[in-house]
Parts: sequence; structure tokens; C-alpha cells
Amino acid sequence: STKKEAKKSYNIGVLVEEIYIERYASFYWEFYQKINTSASKENCFVLLEVLPVEDEKNLVEPKILQESKIDGLMILGRVPTEYLAMLKKKSKVPVVYMDFYDQKIKGDSVISNSFYGAYHITNYLLELGHRKIGFVGTVMATESIMDRYLGYQKAMVEHGETVKEEWVIEDREKQVYLYEQLPLPKELPTAFVCNSDLSASRLIRSLRECGLQVPQDISVVGYDDYLYPGLCDVGITTYSVDMERMAKLGIDILIERINGGQKRFGMQVVEGEL
Repeated sequence: STKKEAKKSYNIGVLVEEIYIERYASFYWEFYQKINTSASKENCFVLLEVLPVEDEKNLVEPKILQESKIDGLMILGRVPTEYLAMLKKKSKVPVVYMDFYDQKIKGDSVISNSFYGAYHITNYLLELGHRKIGFVGTVMATESIMDRYLGYQKAMVEHGETVKEEWVIEDREKQVYLYEQLPLPKELPTAFVCNSDLSASRLIRSLRECGLQVPQDISVVGYDDYLYPGLCDVGITTYSVDMERMAKLGIDILIERINGGQKRFGMQVVEGEL
């Protein structure tokens, strides 16, 4: 197409679970803003809908879909498989999954490199001389946490280190509720890899309550590179997620799909950095 041709304008819906906006306000609000910026560069408008827990449980179709106001839909953050299956059946517009993927629901998704990100940051600790390293995250809660856990495991196995069961600490029940007080093991490792900076900040608070200082007594690294201001007063080494690139990629895929493009995207993995 020639440059003179005006870009077509589309309405893009963004659906995000209420729980992510309330509890992890930071990360997903920031992500949403990046999506908005990317969309406006492509001459598109974004309509945000927050999905209430009840609607999700009862498989209620989002209003933006019911009213046929959108040309494409982005789902930001993990939503249960049953709900995704309902959306896939009812939605007449293309859908892109942002920051998660679902094994059972095949589709286009954009994720950060959880496996190699956690592998990278665990290696960083091993290079500093740590051998006893724990992991914070409920491994079965989401695919990303599972991938981060496996990346951590890979680094440990390669260095001939065993992962003690009691060093893998759960940070949420089912999918979302983070404990205020993380359950710490009696014998602590010298460092922890956390599946998010939010969990890292909770861990630091729990360690302090036991009279331990970070980083003097114990090292803590995170993942995301996003922490709501005021949650933590020490700097955390973390694996930074390239939200801007992810947002742009998500918008590009959606526009391609809206225009009837059949190109196979599947899962797009975006690298971040330490």
C-alpha cells in the first residue's frame, strides 16, 4: 500500500479481569496504557472492559462483544479456560491473548520469555556464588509461573544444585490471592527467585518480620520490573518485561487478523532484559 493511503481505523476491545486491576493495579494498568499508545499510533481506538469475578464464573459475555462495538479483542492477563472457550465460540471478531497463553485454546498470544527470563536471573544469582536458592510462586497457578519455575529449575540442575521442596514457597491460593505473610521454611536458602516483583516485595516484608535484612542477610530477585510505588524501599534486581514491544506486537497481529490475514502467528515470545 502507498504511504498516502490513510490507515483504517478500528475499535479494539481490551478485556481484563477485575482482580488484576484491583490487586496488581500497577502492572496491568501500565500494560493497558502501552496498548492504548500502540493502538493510537495505528489510528485505532481502545475500549476497556473490566470483567467482574461473577461474570467470569457465570460465563457472561462481555458487553463490548454483545453490543458489536469492536473489530478485535485483546484479553489482558490469564482468564480461565472455560471463559476463553465461551469467548471463542461467541466472538465473531479476532482475539489475541496478552501476557498468557492457554494450552487448550489455540490462538494468537503474546508473552514475555518467562522460561529464559527466570533461567537468566537464576544464573545471575549462581554466578554471584549462591548455591541455596529458593523460588517464590504457586507453580500450578498459571502457565507463566510454571514456565518461570522451570527456567529456575534448569539453571539449578545445570549447576548440579538440588531444589529443596520447602524452598518453593506458594504466594497465592488458586490463582490470585497473595498472602500478606509468606510461609517461610525453617532453614532458609541464601537467595530467592520470585515470579513477580510484587511477590518479591511481600517476601522482603516477611523476611524483615523475622529480623532478616535484604540484601545483607538474604538476596531477592524478581520478574516484571514493575512495582507499585511505595510497596518496597529496596531496589530489586529483576527481569524486565518489554511491555511496549508486546503491546505493539499484539496490536499488529490483531490488525492483520481484522484485515483477514491468515498468517500463522501462534505464540509470540518477547525477550526482556536483566
